[in-house]
Amino acid sequence: MGIGLIGSSILVKSMHMAWQNVLFIVAAILVVMLCVFTLVIRRKLKEPAVAENKDSAAAAAPVAEKKSAPLFSPLLCSVYFLYFCTCYGYYLIVTWLPSYLQTERGFDGGAIGFASALVAVVGVPGALFFSHLSDKFRDSKVKVILGLEIVAAAMLMFTVLSPNTTMLMISLVLYGLLGKMAVDPILISFVSEQASAKTLGRAFSLFNFFGMSSAVVAPTLTGFISDLTGSKEMSFVMSAGLVITGTILFALIALRKNKIQSKTIPV
Repeated sequence: MGIGLIGSSILVKSMHMAWQNVLFIVAAILVVMLCVFTLVIRRKLKEPAVAENKDSAAAAAPVAEKKSAPLFSPLLCSVYFLYFCTCYGYYLIVTWLPSYLQTERGFDGGAIGFASALVAVVGVPGALFFSHLSDKFRDSKVKVILGLEIVAAAMLMFTVLSPNTTMLMISLVLYGLLGKMAVDPILISFVSEQASAKTLGRAFSLFNFFGMSSAVVAPTLTGFISDLTGSKEMSFVMSAGLVITGTILFALIALRKNKIQSKTIPV
């Protein structure tokens, strides 16, 4: 994402290269990466894997029986909705941030791509750090999710409220560090813990469906709001409100479930 945003801004806006050539470059990179994956990845031996799967399945059978949360349990539904809200802000940034920076913030040329790419560039170390933190403190996974979502919503608001370029760049950096890319692995891990073994694949399908549906809704709705109001600021405010709404709903259901579990555990 970062390379694409910077490259398209420099090559198309600054160097006046035909935008079709950028697509050819991306296609070439994909072919190279496909060759790299083909050469590097080796298939594991099937026989030991089958034997190991039988042993692990026999050992995990009682666990699967205990962990039988419904596919549309309130907690999982709140996670689906939270992921939709999280991805809404992210795809708003990906699709409309360059236009917002150019038309309403006065950015030009390569500066647009650089500022937009900050979200992707700093998101990689953020995802690695917080996924490690989540694995280390498994009992605090819900708290980590809530903290990241609240900060992400605040950064979306500060993107339009920032009085100068410096504050705007800080908001984008913090959103990239603490936003969707940071919370993604934690939410995926949370879904895998809550869904039963029989419905895990369908749970992840629903999880991805809600996330990708925001990729359709966010750009379309933002364009409609921009045509209606002449500004994209309202869209950023609305995305922050969505994240807060999803976070509150998830927090209430998660806390309610924890209270019920604590009451049922014998002292």
